Amino acid sequence: MMFSAQGSSRNHCSLLAVLCGGKVSDNKQKQPVSDYKPRYPFPELSSSGRLEVQLLNNPSIDEFRRVLESFEPNIVYLQGEQIVDGEEIGSLVLGDVDLSTPEALCGVFGSTFPTTVYLEIPNGVKLAEGLHSKGVPYVIYWKNTFSRYAACHFRQALLSVIQSSCSHTWDAFQFARASFRLYCVRNNNIFSSNSQKQSIKPGPHLLGEPPKIDVSQPEVDMQEEEGSPENLPAVKIYDDDVTMRFLVCGSPCTLDAVLLGSLEDGLNALLSIEIRGSKLHNRASAPPPPLQAGTFSRGVVTMRCDFSTCSSAHISLLVSGSAQTCFNDQLLENHIKNELIEKSQLVHAQSSSEESKLPSFEPRRSTSIACGASVFEVCMKVPTWASQVLRQLAPDVSYRSLVMLGIASIQGLSVASFEKDDAERLLFFCKKLSKDPLLGSSLIARTPSWLVPPAPSRKRPEPYKDTKSLNCTIMEGVNGLTRPKINVAAMRPIPHTHRHKMLPFSGFSEAERYDGDQGKVNLPVAPVKQPAPVTHRKALSSSFQAQQIISLNPLPLKKHGCGRAPIQVCSEEEFLRDVMQFLIFRGHTRLVPQGGLAEFPDAILNAKRLDLFNLYREVVSRGGFNVGNGINWKGQVFSKMRNHTLTNRMTGVGNTLKRHYETYLLEYELAHDDVDGECCLLCHRSLSLLFAHT
Repeated sequence: MMFSAQGSSRNHCSLLAVLCGGKVSDNKQKQPVSDYKPRYPFPELSSSGRLEVQLLNNPSIDEFRRVLESFEPNIVYLQGEQIVDGEEIGSLVLGDVDLSTPEALCGVFGSTFPTTVYLEIPNGVKLAEGLHSKGVPYVIYWKNTFSRYAACHFRQALLSVIQSSCSHTWDAFQFARASFRLYCVRNNNIFSSNSQKQSIKPGPHLLGEPPKIDVSQPEVDMQEEEGSPENLPAVKIYDDDVTMRFLVCGSPCTLDAVLLGSLEDGLNALLSIEIRGSKLHNRASAPPPPLQAGTFSRGVVTMRCDFSTCSSAHISLLVSGSAQTCFNDQLLENHIKNELIEKSQLVHAQSSSEESKLPSFEPRRSTSIACGASVFEVCMKVPTWASQVLRQLAPDVSYRSLVMLGIASIQGLSVASFEKDDAERLLFFCKKLSKDPLLGSSLIARTPSWLVPPAPSRKRPEPYKDTKSLNCTIMEGVNGLTRPKINVAAMRPIPHTHRHKMLPFSGFSEAERYDGDQGKVNLPVAPVKQPAPVTHRKALSSSFQAQQIISLNPLPLKKHGCGRAPIQVCSEEEFLRDVMQFLIFRGHTRLVPQGGLAEFPDAILNAKRLDLFNLYREVVSRGGFNVGNGINWKGQVFSKMRNHTLTNRMTGVGNTLKRHYETYLLEYELAHDDVDGECCLLCHRSLSLLFAHT
């Protein structure tokens, strides 16, 4: 019951939202704003990402049936009546028909039932059971009354994970419920101000069975396994746990069991979604772990498996298992998914008992983290592959799931999809906690270590002793003074890169991937400098001028992050598919024909479809488009393309190729690392010689 299939051309989930009552949109404008009650910006129900929304506002029964049959949604969302000047949500009414009985509600659907129905109405147990008995696989419902703020938060969390990832109903619900517990249950913001607290366990519920991963082996493999002398395990994954630091949007608070448990469940659900929709792209034999090689039984093989998750994050896993499992791609993929999702808890919270002994600091906010809202730090222990996935998803503007858990930063890397309205909605539920008079004495409002500025000091910097004699000698040779000079170079800030360069796993060769000394860095030995002659100094000056000219090339765009193989070994079909996905991702949908790969690109040159593959490969092998006239477009590039013929008499083909390259491939080139560095070095040397002669 996946909402959408990975890699499908129709990679989306359709939602039919039915709002009862005609005064829903007025609540956003009529909502009172006061000093004791912060503003809650209600989000709009609209299509975004993988989610396609069809909205019906107080429709009739016939209109609902007509849209249901034509639209065929995956999810039907039914919202009860909005109480005017109140916070509660009422019963389900379509037009003038009250649908408070299971028979009436099931009769509205007729014979067309979606995969999931979400009933946002109070006391919806009987209605949910009626729909489930009629054949609806998954029904989300509420057992008690609730406020529209709590319902909005849960709905937003549910839709955010659906629009961000190809998710299953079960996993999406587990994530949304964890977000609901984190902000609504923990802050006691479930019921309206007029209703009384109820004894029923608060929050939404789900009717339906959890998904199962098929790990059954074929009959032939089963017979071979029965005849083997030993009963070998299916697969075993070798991965270490690492500690990750998260900044969570909210008022500073003690890290109680509800908070840590909710974050654990939410991150576990997110990682389960990524793994359940992942795909095995490559497997290769690998050496076993050094300390465990002697414990392997006969017949156990070790594999290095490259995966891409459902949100296009890339990970590599070292696994071992029987030969029957490891040499069957589909069976190996299913066993790895089952091992990660079903047999282990991925995320474990760490207590901050040791850190609580440190002195408290005033939080220092940053506009790049939660849009300047207040945050607090939480430490979690996650597998290494999970940390890689989370770090790859944080900079993705279209990935909204982390926001609904309040996660604004991961290991110092800010979550790019966080918006100001998100922070206001999350802080809305912390208003009761922030009013607590015991907050200042009981909470550990400590800023994370990487956001704490250094302690102020009145001590002036002293000159370095090791440079004193050298500085004094230089000063004496100039004006006879012996006053030491402060080492200015030591006061300059140390440069740091903002982000490590991440290489796709397909770019590594087998020798590099499994080299035991891959952690060692071979640093070149610095040669002893000798006095250079005048001609050599002139050549160095010319080389510097040429380097300045080459540095005028435009900066590369944000990397595509695809799993395409290097251009030297990439197939044409894989390349064209990646270019099409890139153009769609960057908003150039007009360049992608409706016929897909068979009609791409929609450009004809010399009575043939434009050969984008060889055009791109020849240009990047010669230094890229920015080399300009340094490339012989007609003699070097066009002659290698399928559009070239021996009787070709085209004039101006160079300008034509440049124009097509700018249209389809220039932005793609800047977002990838395909340009040949050796060719750039040759261009650099040519310019150096040019300036040396001039």
